[in-house]
Amino acid sequence: VLLVQSGAELRNPGASVKVSCKASGYTFTDWYIDWVRQVPGQGLEWMGRIDPGDGDTETAQKFQRRVTFTADTSTSTTYAELNSLRSEDTAVYYCAREGWYDWGQGTLVTVSS
Repeated sequence: VLLVQSGAELRNPGASVKVSCKASGYTFTDWYIDWVRQVPGQGLEWMGRIDPGDGDTETAQKFQRRVTFTADTSTSTTYAELNSLRSEDTAVYYCAREGWYDWGQGTLVTVSS
């Protein structure tokens, strides 16, 4: 199993960012993908998840109305898009296959003017 994420991003406050996670080594549509972030100096924070099989999503209350999860079965890629960025969103964003045994390498998103 391999999850490969997109590269680091720098955004201004108020902008949006879209992070990708390309999966391989298993049947993409059989497993949820979770999105988790880690703000510097803090623990892991679950943002939500997507079922690539049918596109159903769950979103942590904190991120509702600000995050969108999508999946492209043709490329086995899931995406997390976070809007209205603020400095507190500076973090490393991870995708993880359901069960959290397999993780992407992380994507650093920096929000700064």
